[in-house]
Amino acid sequence: MADPAETLLRGLNPPQREAVQCVDGPLLIVAGPGSGKTRVITHRIAYLNRKVGVSPGRIAAVTFTNRAAREMRSRLGALLGDGAGRLTAGTFHALCAMILRRDGEAIGVPNDYVIMDDEDQMSLVKQAMEQTSVDSKRFPARAILSAISRAKSQLLGPDALAAQSDGFYDEVVHRVFAAYQAALARSHAVDFDDLLGKTVELFRRDHAALGRWQERFIHFMVDEFQDTNTAQYELARQIAGRHRNLAVVGDPDQSIYSWRNADIRNILSFQKDYPEARVVRLSQNYRSTETILQAAQRLIRGNSQRIEQDLFTENARGVRIRLVEAYTEEEEAQEVAREALRLTREDGVALRDCVVAYRVNAQSRAIEEACLRYGLRYKLIGGVRFYQRREVKDLIAYLRLLQDPYDEVSLTRVVNVPVRGIGKRTVDELVAWARSLDVPAYTALQLLADQDDYPSPFDARQKRRLTDFLALLNELSALKPTMEAPQFIDETLERSGYRRALLESDDPDAEDRLDNLREFRGLSAEFAGEPASEALPRLLERVALVADQDAIEENEEQYLTLITLHQIKGLEYRVVFITGMEDGLLPHSRSLDDPDQLEEERRIAYVGMTRARERLYLCRALRRRMFGAMGAGLPSRFLKDVPPDLIEKPDRSGRRSEREAARVFRAPAAAANGAGGAPPPFRAGEKVTHPAFGLGVVVNCASRPGDYEVTVAFAGNQGVKRLLHSYGKLERAGA
Repeated sequence: MADPAETLLRGLNPPQREAVQCVDGPLLIVAGPGSGKTRVITHRIAYLNRKVGVSPGRIAAVTFTNRAAREMRSRLGALLGDGAGRLTAGTFHALCAMILRRDGEAIGVPNDYVIMDDEDQMSLVKQAMEQTSVDSKRFPARAILSAISRAKSQLLGPDALAAQSDGFYDEVVHRVFAAYQAALARSHAVDFDDLLGKTVELFRRDHAALGRWQERFIHFMVDEFQDTNTAQYELARQIAGRHRNLAVVGDPDQSIYSWRNADIRNILSFQKDYPEARVVRLSQNYRSTETILQAAQRLIRGNSQRIEQDLFTENARGVRIRLVEAYTEEEEAQEVAREALRLTREDGVALRDCVVAYRVNAQSRAIEEACLRYGLRYKLIGGVRFYQRREVKDLIAYLRLLQDPYDEVSLTRVVNVPVRGIGKRTVDELVAWARSLDVPAYTALQLLADQDDYPSPFDARQKRRLTDFLALLNELSALKPTMEAPQFIDETLERSGYRRALLESDDPDAEDRLDNLREFRGLSAEFAGEPASEALPRLLERVALVADQDAIEENEEQYLTLITLHQIKGLEYRVVFITGMEDGLLPHSRSLDDPDQLEEERRIAYVGMTRARERLYLCRALRRRMFGAMGAGLPSRFLKDVPPDLIEKPDRSGRRSEREAARVFRAPAAAANGAGGAPPPFRAGEKVTHPAFGLGVVVNCASRPGDYEVTVAFAGNQGVKRLLHSYGKLERAGA
């Protein structure tokens, strides 16, 4: 009978086998794009269990997105069976959340703490700025919050930041930082940076707790190590400090998150920090064609901050890279849309296998319009996320407040939602009064309710409305131990009046908002079988840790994906279009005078190119509207790094050849001109249907070269769309 451990090595190339079998001491795995690093990580964990005898419960593997963590757990489930359930595999933030729930009270973090998301943090920063008399017009709140986050990622608190401050701006940040942290403490809350920083603080101050976690995780693995910041690296060093079994996997050529405070020096200096570390290079690419890989390698060799390795592939050479040049960004987007349609119709490529990637979110506008014009269904990654929609945020705020009544951000959000006569002025007075008493706002409400003669700034009507809200919270809190999470959510929506307010609302989106609330309730069913008092902390923690990329599902319907180059990391597609290959966009204008930032821009382009398996399109516009003004766009300097023999060049006009253009527009020409001046396909006022947008009414049908443009007002929240007849898939209603 074959050794189960040996079966784990089958199908691995020699460097992959070496990485899997290296089980003692520090290990650096330099994994090029498409080199099978997730397979190596999961097989190494399984090897530690089956060959070395390490219990899964004593292994931790951390990564940076919930999506990557889910994939890791899924693969480990196939390799380890039931044993995978004892393994700790998740994000850094999820790991720290677990540690703080158990041991955080040693440093003053209550085990029922709540996690503030970005919107909540902005609210607290604005409050802190008002409290410290900082002018928001002179000092934008977003910039202040970024400075606070940067300090926390470097393990600097308000006092430590003040000690190394350099100038008036740092002094302003310090003042707001101190007030912001005080507000978090009053709310029994932490932000995302605190999850990391306070865990590091816990381990520095409580050696017994550190020892327990060091003994629990005798093997610690970090994926995407090039994306770690100072706090994450320190955390990994702390946990691995006793056994030194720290295995890190990453690629400095794919370090693109300095704006999130990632520090490329962590991976570049790993061998200095761990001189005894073994280094294994995974250089075989299993994803891309030889042409795409060669082009990407030539591009990235222009950087100096990297670990040199020669990537290779045994895949076919494939087709050449297509350079698409258009006159304007609108024409660039239309070229992309037409080519995506051609690929689906002529080359058998599914639409979900195509992606359009761009440097900044604003570029999606022209692409979205082109998709609507050609009737292409699309999915925008990074738009308004489910958990950021107003009604979902309101419900989450109620649940957070019912978990932790001292959560001031949640209290001020829902105290008058739905409207119950408690205006902003009353809310501001409540917060100010609570601060004057040096108590949380919830405690101030209790004082109002319990002591009739307690002096307050509220008249009898305001006082009654505030105490009625407190009574609502108390009623709902009393129900937590008596019902499961789905039923508790129903009760919260009913007793708060939120569901009734939506049902009686004139808002045309009210039904969609109710559907979103139903969707959230469905998510809570995962915690059925236990009281809401126990389920809520884990449900809210899960919600807080969800990221944009988690919206991408493997079994996606037929959508063209639109996504930024930062968000595309970790994904792959048969066909990749990179738009905006112009100096000022890629590389971004902010990087042109900074060598380090310019190198990161090159890495961003490299990441985008290496997402492609079969076809890669590099697109640019000769003129583009930037910041409201139209200007000429110079070709991206990165295009010069791609060998000319790997590129299929456009003709001198910057457009497709006449033969190709004729093929693409064959259907429109036949529809519009083939019948010898046939009448327009639709009349204004006719009812039509569309497979994506549903029922609509034709507003206008105008002649266009070789086609007709049909303007349709669709029902519901779909709005008015302009579609080309030959691509629009419009049919008469009832036909």
